[in-house]
Amino acid sequence: MSKRYAVFLTVLFCAFLGVFFAANLITPDRTFSPQENRYLTQRPSLSAEDFRMRLPLRDSGDFFTGTFMSEFEQYITDQFVGRDGWIAAKAVAERTLGKGENNGVYLCASDTLIPRFDRPDEKRVADNLNYVNKLVENVEIPVYFSLIPGKVSLWTDRLPAGAPNADENAILSQAEAATQANWVDIASVLRAHAGEEIYYRLDHHWTSLGAYYGYAALMDAMGLAAAPLDSYQRTTVSTDFNGTTFSTSGVRWMKPDSIDIYVPEEGITATTWSGTQPEEGVLYDWPKLEEKDKYAFFLGGNKPLTVLETAHTDAPKLLVVRDSYSDSLAPFLTADFSEVHLFDPRYNKTPLTQYIAENDIDQVLVLYSVANFVTDSNLFVLSK
Repeated sequence: MSKRYAVFLTVLFCAFLGVFFAANLITPDRTFSPQENRYLTQRPSLSAEDFRMRLPLRDSGDFFTGTFMSEFEQYITDQFVGRDGWIAAKAVAERTLGKGENNGVYLCASDTLIPRFDRPDEKRVADNLNYVNKLVENVEIPVYFSLIPGKVSLWTDRLPAGAPNADENAILSQAEAATQANWVDIASVLRAHAGEEIYYRLDHHWTSLGAYYGYAALMDAMGLAAAPLDSYQRTTVSTDFNGTTFSTSGVRWMKPDSIDIYVPEEGITATTWSGTQPEEGVLYDWPKLEEKDKYAFFLGGNKPLTVLETAHTDAPKLLVVRDSYSDSLAPFLTADFSEVHLFDPRYNKTPLTQYIAENDIDQVLVLYSVANFVTDSNLFVLSK
């Protein structure tokens, strides 16, 4: 290589870096990424106090270490100009190279994306199981408990060969053995229907069909009769759903999912609490179907508390300690209870025993996906 050619390449490379540096300087920071369906890191501040707290000078080579630099690195990564395009390009490159994973998501058969399930923290799992048991000890009403397995356990035939994952079934067995609550084996019911579209291909949630099978398992455990599936009329409300797993993966070439509903919204009154005052809620939030996060169509998305009131005034009241899987399950529950209280410990720190007493709750259901249960740090609310 001639010296002139080497200089030309160096200048070209510096110009390339300069263009992107300038573009990042003049491009406004984004708060939210619709494509990734998450809030992006904002520019961290560095006050004098932050400087002392975040940059401990242990030695002369330790100046740019600590929390501030970690946050700034994440900020640069999140706000890099053309981020969505680069993520998509990386996914294409990974596929071209024959790799079956990108950003912790497996690119699977049948145009399916499955999040990797990593080994959970054993103490967190044990603590959360103990919190459920504390709830059982603290109340005098029936407490039901179930964990919902993910696609990684039930659609193993779609995974790339040799894809490493932790064992969700081991978590299910541990929970069943440890709990003092009435255990509901939703996993076995879902496993019997694994050949059906019980999960979204491009999202981590179960579909309304999967939620129906979960509902049937719950009703059986509670001594109630679930309405047969063929007694419902299925209605497709969207054919353009690209869920959170789609967002994380960078994949942009797969056909979107459809969203179906089975339960009509007539006769159901919804009330939500985002603060201390009640607000009118919805069973189905139709405008959400025009947004990226279409799963928020169910109940309007995550809320600290949502209460559904039905026409079955003589039926019992059910409290569901929930994650987002319960949003598409809730419509089915309205057939069997006078009120369904959906309580999210991530945003609602009201002591659960207090809430149960104040609202004359008859039964409690603790229902989480396995992946959320083993990582949630808010379930201590159950023990209060």
